[in-house]
Amino acid sequence: MAADKQNEAKIASVDENKENVPDTGVGLEILQIIKDSQQQHGLRHGDYQRYRGYCSRRLRRLRKTLGFKMGNRHKFTGKKITEEMLSDSRYLLLVLMEAERAWSYAMQLKQEANTEPRKRFHLMSRLRKAAKHGQKLEKLCESPSIDAKTKLEAQAYTAYLTGMVEFELQEWKPAMEAFNKCKTIYEKLASAFTEELAVLYHQRVEEISPNIRYCAYNIGDQNAINDLMQMRLIGGGGGMMAEKLEALITQTRAKQAATMSEVEWRGRTLPVKIDKARIFLLGLADNEAAIAQASKEDTKEHLYETLLSECRDTIQAVREELKAEKQRERGPDADSGKVSNLQFLHSYLSYIKLCTVVKRNESMAHTLQAKLKDPHNDENKRGPKPQDLIRLYEIILQSLAELSTLQGLEEDHTFQKEMALKTLVYKAYRCFFIAQSYVLVKKWSEALVLYERVLKYAKEVQSKAKSLGNKDLPDVQELIAEVNAEKYSLQAAAILDTEEVNEAPSQHPVKDNTPLCDRLETFRLDPALVGKQPNLVHFPPGFQPIPCKPLFFDLALNHVAFPPLDDKVEQKGKGGLTGYIKGIFGFGS
Repeated sequence: MAADKQNEAKIASVDENKENVPDTGVGLEILQIIKDSQQQHGLRHGDYQRYRGYCSRRLRRLRKTLGFKMGNRHKFTGKKITEEMLSDSRYLLLVLMEAERAWSYAMQLKQEANTEPRKRFHLMSRLRKAAKHGQKLEKLCESPSIDAKTKLEAQAYTAYLTGMVEFELQEWKPAMEAFNKCKTIYEKLASAFTEELAVLYHQRVEEISPNIRYCAYNIGDQNAINDLMQMRLIGGGGGMMAEKLEALITQTRAKQAATMSEVEWRGRTLPVKIDKARIFLLGLADNEAAIAQASKEDTKEHLYETLLSECRDTIQAVREELKAEKQRERGPDADSGKVSNLQFLHSYLSYIKLCTVVKRNESMAHTLQAKLKDPHNDENKRGPKPQDLIRLYEIILQSLAELSTLQGLEEDHTFQKEMALKTLVYKAYRCFFIAQSYVLVKKWSEALVLYERVLKYAKEVQSKAKSLGNKDLPDVQELIAEVNAEKYSLQAAAILDTEEVNEAPSQHPVKDNTPLCDRLETFRLDPALVGKQPNLVHFPPGFQPIPCKPLFFDLALNHVAFPPLDDKVEQKGKGGLTGYIKGIFGFGS
């Protein structure tokens, strides 16, 4: 349910652009709105119930927005849409959604009628209701305030719903007439508009064609089939219908020529149908003029970022439309290899974005280069370094690589040569600032080799630029003069640096692992003494011998002769009973 609401919010913003057509009258792109709504709300999977729910919710929102409620929850009060209300195209959309809701309910019942035959009565009731709403829409579109295209689409839509009713009633001839009328109108519309809109109308014709063939099969009269297929000439209602049809087509073409924006790029004219793309391209020249007139770098940077942000949004809108187009064109001819107008428009917008990135980074590089040459830089602040410029030129080269791979320009040899030439120019600049970064760390030989590479790139650009005649390239002659000057400065700095090394050989630090305590009488320049790990003493100290604590052992005991103690030992005699008694009473002790 949440996904449905998100999709509804998304398509609502699209429909707002499709509902209102300025200047020549109120307009409503009926077929486009129907197809988008159906694809995004269930019909891609044949879920008619979900689509019916969407139509009901859309109707409720429209009535609430327009203040066109049918009474309240307690009482119904019917209201009719009149021609005076048609200044707002949402009233037409209201009738269209009512017809779509009835039609989707009928198709839902048709699926259920396979197992419950009595639902066919309800099915026919809903189909008749949808056709009735379609006729109401066609009648409202007859107002002079409605534009020609909307009138034609309303007639085709009503003919389609009428044909569906007759088809379900198996009234083959009226159904075939209605379908042929619908097909004729859509084919006329397809012939009047550009490729993008023609695809949608041709798809509708392909959907109707099987119904027409089935009706012709059931009629069985080949002459009748051939006569009915001639409705393209008479419009289903005689010569008057054909004249009206041609008049409306002429009016629509005039309106389209006045309002449709086209852009020409690389020898190809591209119609711009997406509102966001049209707005962006119309404002592109103004944005570029504002950037050219900006004097402050901050202002210019802000304008570049704004332009890039708008360009990204426009590319995203075109990419979404491109995905929808690919889904509609799925089939055996989908991968024909031809680049469509929409895809070429996407490439054109990508070209604008990448060229803007190149111009922005080039502008930033010029600013940093001016600061790099300025001798009055504040020492307390971090100034620009050659590494900063190297990064900018890396981004420029990456953008040029993307430009050369844009779809639809692979076979444009002139464009590819231009991109290759610009790549050489910016490679030369990148190589120049890499050489300057080596100069800062006194790597003279590496810097000299890189300066020679810059001259090689610059001379190659000069030789190729004559054949192409491209005036948008940066001037490499100034770069060549600067490189020659830097080469002389580099050679002088290298010679001076060599002399300083020869004059003070004794100042070189000598590596010695002897600690300071062992060489106090000798002066030696040792930077390690003021570092984090100075070598002052031996640590840990070495072992030294020390006297041990004496150990005493009792060895004389084994050699001592003790005196006899026999006379001291009492002899125990045999006393018998008397001795026993004496022993008891203690007389013998």
